[in-house]
Amino acid sequence: MPRRAWDFGPPSVEKALGSLPVVARFARRLGIAATIDELCPVRDVAIATHGEVIEALVANRLTSPTPLLRVEDWARSWAVPEVFGIEAATLNDDRVGRALDAIAGQLNAIVGTVGARAITEFGLDVSRLHWDMTSISLHGAYAELDEGHVQPRYGRPKDRRPDLKQVQTGLAVTGDGGIPVLHRAFDGGAGEVNQVVGAMEALRSMAGERRFLLVGDSKLISYGNLHSFADAGITFVAPASKQWVDAATLASAAGHLEVVDADYVAERDAAKPVEARGRYRVGEDTTVVAPKRRADAELRLRRVFVWSSARASAAAHARTKKLDRARGDLERLTGGLGGRHYPDPDAVAARIAQIGRDRRVKTYLRTEIGTDTTGRPTLDWSWDQTALDAEATTDGWYALLTNLDPDDADATEVLRRYKGQDAVERRYGDFKGPLAVAPLFVKNNRRIAALLTVICLALLIFSLIEREVRRAIAPERTMHGLYPENRPARPTGRMIIAALASMRLIPATRAGPAVIPRPTDTQLRLLQLLDTDPTAHLHPP
Repeated sequence: MPRRAWDFGPPSVEKALGSLPVVARFARRLGIAATIDELCPVRDVAIATHGEVIEALVANRLTSPTPLLRVEDWARSWAVPEVFGIEAATLNDDRVGRALDAIAGQLNAIVGTVGARAITEFGLDVSRLHWDMTSISLHGAYAELDEGHVQPRYGRPKDRRPDLKQVQTGLAVTGDGGIPVLHRAFDGGAGEVNQVVGAMEALRSMAGERRFLLVGDSKLISYGNLHSFADAGITFVAPASKQWVDAATLASAAGHLEVVDADYVAERDAAKPVEARGRYRVGEDTTVVAPKRRADAELRLRRVFVWSSARASAAAHARTKKLDRARGDLERLTGGLGGRHYPDPDAVAARIAQIGRDRRVKTYLRTEIGTDTTGRPTLDWSWDQTALDAEATTDGWYALLTNLDPDDADATEVLRRYKGQDAVERRYGDFKGPLAVAPLFVKNNRRIAALLTVICLALLIFSLIEREVRRAIAPERTMHGLYPENRPARPTGRMIIAALASMRLIPATRAGPAVIPRPTDTQLRLLQLLDTDPTAHLHPP
């Protein structure tokens, strides 16, 4: 039987276009390539500059966030040469590595310059900046490390992988759209509380003459940090940890402090009926932070106590849940008394200790262990209602520490300014989600820090795209077309890039110009909202 000749037709000349034109436009507005080329020049005979390579890597993170391998293949299937003017073969592993090595020594300057450009170019309001840190797990031993660059270490990773070394990164995002204008890489074992002053100084330099409020988590608070804020004239808001405001203080405030209803509505509740919204109450006093050395001055701060109905409900639910689980454990223990697992009082006591520890109920678990006439262990247990009631008085309460002037911000305004802190958490979600920062696979610690900067530059563009679309559709909060079923949705960076992902490009030939097959109505609207002409600035073949 003759062998059949398969005819698959001519090879397709279409390339993926997706959000590349949008990314290129925002990268040019931020001056990413120009900044890097000024700080990290190459010889005139170079096929591509370091800035061009890094700009392409930023686009790679936004359109194909996978481990940084075979970038050349990605560039060949996407319209990278046409949009960015860099040949796919140039983005081989060796050239990508050399670009990362080149920028490793200039990261702070690159980040500071691009961040300042973002503030001015996009008119970002930096009067409120939110700071937080997270850990990033690494795969590799990294036995030989370059001095002067971020050092992988074992630590307390947020992903609960203590078997992996980690590095840490800090983000400062604006209250205006959650834009990450500054990032820093830190050693894997660095304490979060000790990194704040350096970030603050970088933010001051970037903000110029603008005054800003620094908002952070509880690790912002230490005497050294607070003293530096006072010297620099920096205002701040941060929640107080148990070290600064313990449960007894919260309980006392809940019972004796004069509180008022706060005129504040959480963003998640804005569309809900009034009766379904979370409620807040606030009150305040002052506290003194004592120095470790007698020669140093005491610092007096405002202490704003906040009660949240949502937090109170969540705390009560969590307590009920853990009590139910502990009750189940105790009932199973009671049913097994005298058996092979619990043959004597010592075994029973060990199990009770474990239940108290694992279920976190030892504060209010009361037990009496004994034996009957046959030597079989006995157990009587109960909940200490007084201890339960005491804990319940603090449900929903937490405290904020601040040096804001009361004439500039009353207790409700302090709460309102703090509440943007979830913006940085959301950006970390993008950092490790759509941009796939974790886990990292790179050759050395120079490239770890450089790759983190590439990803943070991508996150900057990702966030600006989201902000620009939301501003363009205002006062509307939602738009159609981002979900397959066409229901309205509030635009996010992830949705916008996903909606543009199916755009294609037929490259130009000698016979005719480049062609973009008909985009969808949603794609056309997004391009219009982002003021992007996808056919502009295309490079010839």
